[in-house]
Amino acid sequence: MRLHRLAVTAFGPFATTQDIDFDALTADGLFLLHGPTGAGKTSVLDAVCFALYGKVPGARQSPGTSLRSDHAPVDTPTEVLLDLTVGGRRLEILRSPAQPRPKRRGTGFTTEKAQSRLREHDATTGTWRALSRSHDEIGEEIEQLLGMSREQFCQVVLLPQGDFARFLRADAEARGRLLGKLFDTRCYAAVEERLAERRRAAEARVRAGDEHLLALAHRMEQAAAGAAGELPPPGHRPGEPGLAAAVLEWAAVARAGARDRLTVTGSALALAEHRRAAARTALDDLRERDRLQHRYADARLRHRASEAARPAHEAVLAELERARRAERVAPALTLRAAADRDHRTAAAALTAARAALPGDLADAGADQLTEAERTLRGELGALTAARRAETRGEEIGREKDRLDRAARADEDARQDDDAWLRGWEALRRAHQDELTAAQDAATRAEQLAGLLGPARRRRDAAVERDRLTAEADTADEALRAARDAALAGRAVWLDLKERRLADFAAELASALVPGDPCTVCGSADHPAPAAPRPGLVTRADEDAAYEHHTRAEEAAAEAGRRAARIHEARAAARRQARADGAPPAADGNRPDGHDPVAAELAAAVVQLELDHRGARDRASGTHAAREALDRIEREHEDRLSARHLLDQRGAARTAEREALDREQAALSEQLEQARGGARSVAERAAALERKARLIATAAEAVRAADQAARRLKEADGQAADAAYRAGFATPAEAAGALLGDPEHRALQHRADAWQAEAAAVADRLAESDARDAAALPPAEPEAAAGALAAAERAARDAASGRDTARERCAALDTLSGDAARSARELRPLREEYERVARLAALTAGTSAENERRMRLESYVLAARLEQVAAAATVRLRRMSAGRYTLTHSDARSGGRRSGLGLHVVDAWTGRERDTATLSGGETFFASLALALGLADVVTEEAGGIRLDTLFIDEGFGSLDEQTLDEVLDVLDSLRERDRSVGIVSHVADLRRRIPTQLEVVKERHGSTVVLRAGGPGD
Repeated sequence: MRLHRLAVTAFGPFATTQDIDFDALTADGLFLLHGPTGAGKTSVLDAVCFALYGKVPGARQSPGTSLRSDHAPVDTPTEVLLDLTVGGRRLEILRSPAQPRPKRRGTGFTTEKAQSRLREHDATTGTWRALSRSHDEIGEEIEQLLGMSREQFCQVVLLPQGDFARFLRADAEARGRLLGKLFDTRCYAAVEERLAERRRAAEARVRAGDEHLLALAHRMEQAAAGAAGELPPPGHRPGEPGLAAAVLEWAAVARAGARDRLTVTGSALALAEHRRAAARTALDDLRERDRLQHRYADARLRHRASEAARPAHEAVLAELERARRAERVAPALTLRAAADRDHRTAAAALTAARAALPGDLADAGADQLTEAERTLRGELGALTAARRAETRGEEIGREKDRLDRAARADEDARQDDDAWLRGWEALRRAHQDELTAAQDAATRAEQLAGLLGPARRRRDAAVERDRLTAEADTADEALRAARDAALAGRAVWLDLKERRLADFAAELASALVPGDPCTVCGSADHPAPAAPRPGLVTRADEDAAYEHHTRAEEAAAEAGRRAARIHEARAAARRQARADGAPPAADGNRPDGHDPVAAELAAAVVQLELDHRGARDRASGTHAAREALDRIEREHEDRLSARHLLDQRGAARTAEREALDREQAALSEQLEQARGGARSVAERAAALERKARLIATAAEAVRAADQAARRLKEADGQAADAAYRAGFATPAEAAGALLGDPEHRALQHRADAWQAEAAAVADRLAESDARDAAALPPAEPEAAAGALAAAERAARDAASGRDTARERCAALDTLSGDAARSARELRPLREEYERVARLAALTAGTSAENERRMRLESYVLAARLEQVAAAATVRLRRMSAGRYTLTHSDARSGGRRSGLGLHVVDAWTGRERDTATLSGGETFFASLALALGLADVVTEEAGGIRLDTLFIDEGFGSLDEQTLDEVLDVLDSLRERDRSVGIVSHVADLRRRIPTQLEVVKERHGSTVVLRAGGPGD
């Protein structure tokens, strides 16, 4: 992969478009990316990663973090364009993140969706050909061409030295997490998890099978009722191999005992049933004799009672016969009673109707009354036209009342409109003045809002300036103390180093062994070894002093960087506090050029906020004032239209009233003649109608009374004739002999009951078996019933015992079959569990066969780490002048698992030690060598993809001059493989050593980049 061009717009700290020519920058193979802290050096690397993968590295892609520059204008979109060659193809990637943009219509912002574009350069035509605009397709294409995920790219191409320093000091688990991301060993971890899951599943199946078998055994134990001993056998639990055999053996013993018990209970049941049958036969015989004896005695008692009731029975029969003769007269009597009722009703109605007639018609007959009614109906017909005229006159009166009410309402509305229109001009001026005042307040609020932003920024900057001033004094003091401590530590280290060199002969002599050759001269004789002087400085003393000196130097460098950051931030805050833009009344600048006072700036901001709030509140009524003015103007037009409409309605009402007066005068003469002596035509018609109805009612009553008298006379004759034929002297005597249905049914029931009782008693006394039983001694069935009950209890107990034994045998047979089947099904499950459990323990590192307790994933990663260590050692030896070598170790540490140990071999001591013991500078070049080695291994893992451009981020400030030369030589050697290396650092010495530079300049309105090539810069 080789980068050609990068263009970023409104991205991170870059407000405008910044174009970086990587072809010119990487021409010499080694270039420097530098600039002050916060300028945006890392943002250049973020832009490369974002163009390739649509995301920036690590935590900088956290939720809520925006990639858009805060310095960019709102109408400038955020874009990143990358031109590169990868896999032999020249590609151009354009990406834009999701970002707000101004709405095309109206005010405010809307969110623009993220966009991507991929094009390929056609060398034959010299043009670009579009490939895709899909985020997913572009991501898959780039990842396939590079052969690396985003995490691998960030570790291999954008070498983060801090991450590898932590990698050197990390434990095996932390190294495993990083290597697992880079080499994607998820498949091996998945194998471990899959085997563990299969082991758990197989164990669960075996345990479930054992628990099911044990449950069957307990059910068999309950069915056997303790006849086969205790179960389960002691020492057998779910999951143990011997459980199935013990259960099956116990089940066989239980089945044999149950069958013996069934045979015994069957014999006892047969004997008990024979005894119960004999007792039942004896009891039945005695109960039959007792029944017959009681039956014969009861028949004799009932015969005596029947003979005593015979006279009463004959009297009932005579009464029933007389009632039957009276029933033949009943229809005539019913007709006579109905005719009598009708006659009385008609007579009463006639009396009431004649009482309501006028005196001249009180004794008139039916014909006279009918003629009088016909005359009155003729007079009523003549009044119909007069009644219609009277109704119309009433309608005219109501219409005139309606016109009067409408006229009064229109007059009230006219007076209200006139009063409102008289005050129209004053009302309109008042609303116009209110609208003008609100508009002026809105203009004032906009002006004050423009002043508030600069005033607040100046106030905040002044507060921050005062805080940073105090912090800067503390930081300067800490810097002086740290530098003094670093100088003192360096002096102590150099002093100890000189003293050790002076006494180096004594140190070598202390390691001499008689007979062994000297490491200096090679002689096996040591005639006069140097004796150590008091206060001998050992190597441990020198190393301890060097470590103390190194830590003090690092602390001083950190204190210097912190002080520089604080001073830079204070200068920026001071410039912001002195910036123009505050109103004259709020200007806190001193005439002598001193910095503005924060309290005065804060007071000015408070006053501006109060003025702005008041103007904004007054301006908030603009819309309401405009609506009120529009409303009263519409009301003015409506009232003018309403007054014109009132005039038109008044003229129409006057014409309508005159027509009604003329019609009412014409109707008055006609109605005067039709009323007669009544107050109205309707009153006279009602009187005639009432009189006609009374006369018609009386005529009908006269005719009804005459008809009822004739029907009563005919009914009297029919009733007398029917009574004579039935044998009664008068109809009244026949009516007295009649019986009602309840009385007749009661007498008939008494007669039938006596006859049925007499016949039944005669039949029973004639039965021969009852007479024979009565001649025998009295029966006593109670004793026989007691004997039968005892026999039945014994039979039930025997049957219950037999059924229990039979059910026990059936249950034990069924449960034994289930247990045998479960044991057969459990055997292959147990074999599978043992096989899977052995494999799972082996891959998880918990098996005794896995001596180093190394997991499968760790085993694979250990091989990769061994390759990384070998590749890193090649460069580490050059950087450390042959002193250090990285080695991989799979030895266990304490009780932890092994596989990912990393040690450094010191050639000066010949000892192997942990990488965490390296000093700050040693840690840097060791981590750099590790990063380069890892880049080589991951590149080979990705299929040998060429990585022509690498970036190394920070860490060079911890190197001394000699080590820095060696590190740069190693980096410079990368050009032999046609690679370009970019160093990201602000170390001043690197700017003198590396002529090709990309400087990121930090400015108030956004950062810019400057390409410098050809000569060293400062």
